[in-house]
Amino acid sequence: MSKEALKDLLIEELQDAYSSETQILEALPAMADAASSPQLKQAFQTHLPETDGQVKRLEQIFQILQADPAGNTCEATQGLIEEAEEIMDQGLSPEVLDVALIMAAQKVEHYEIASYGSLRTLAETCGMTDVAKLLDETLSEEKATDEKLTQLAEGEVNQRAFKAA
Repeated sequence: MSKEALKDLLIEELQDAYSSETQILEALPAMADAASSPQLKQAFQTHLPETDGQVKRLEQIFQILQADPAGNTCEATQGLIEEAEEIMDQGLSPEVLDVALIMAAQKVEHYEIASYGSLRTLAETCGMTDVAKLLDETLSEEKATDEKLTQLAEGEVNQRAFKAA
């Protein structure tokens, strides 16, 4: 595979990440509204400006690469968001809905962690250290969000749902 083909692949996958983040920006307010746990609601609300920052960071990367962020729809994120919307429409008890929202959000986070880890590695391989550094910042944020969701599930949300059942 030529260096140009690797750069093209990187750009295509970055476009996918950009699409993913913009979809998440649209979905997070509804997830925050649906959450009954104040801590979970706050976690979603906190992730909103963080996600906006990730979009801006991706736009910075596209400027560095002199590429357009548009042109690709992340079907994986689209599907995960559709699943979350279905969950919110099921009429679950608030406690069980919180558990389901965490699960839905962690599916998205795990997808993003895989994406950003791969993108960072490819950027490093291509000698794009400035791009790799920006991607690593986002990767760290996604890992921290996933950890926070795990702590919420283990520390409060799952037990509250279990007791309410």
